[in-house]
Amino acid sequence: MLSEKLRAALGNLLPDVGEDEAYLSDGVSALRDAAVLIAFTDRPEPGVILTQRPQWLRSHAGQVAFPGGKIDPGDRDAVDAALREAEEEIGLNRRDVMIAGATEPYRSGSGYHITPVLGVIPPDLPLDPNPDEVEDWFEVPLDVLFDPGNYVQQHAHFQGHDRHYYDMEWQGRRIWGVTAGIIINLARRMPAGWHR
Repeated sequence: MLSEKLRAALGNLLPDVGEDEAYLSDGVSALRDAAVLIAFTDRPEPGVILTQRPQWLRSHAGQVAFPGGKIDPGDRDAVDAALREAEEEIGLNRRDVMIAGATEPYRSGSGYHITPVLGVIPPDLPLDPNPDEVEDWFEVPLDVLFDPGNYVQQHAHFQGHDRHYYDMEWQGRRIWGVTAGIIINLARRMPAGWHR
């Protein structure tokens, strides 16, 4: 069962590395807590659900992301926040998610302390994206998404700092930034072929 394999793989993880420490120490005084749901589809060749944000948003317009967001005062913990956000964003009912666990938080250069929550969902659920938050959702095969060889490390100068980030194109979609960073961190730390 995929959820059992995922739990076993999570037991061997090392701490996350996050983004550049120099950038964080200069530009971010207090990180805000957030959580994302990495939803693995339970099928012979598993995939992962990602969303694309609407183009008209002021912040992160058009970017590919995991369902997720800030942890609200009413959330019990990061798992509760990730499940709430997934339900709000793509209509994923929390009853359909088998939580496998969470990894160490990822520190983003934009000031977030993001806890990736890993869960397994049935394949082919009829998800219903909220147009105020999500333009579209899609599933990327796990073997494609979690292969570090599919990413290119990029470099940019942003807010007075040199930034390094990962970038991948898949079927006309660009997966990069924090989303790619979380994926690469997890992919490098999971045992090879853990889902087979």
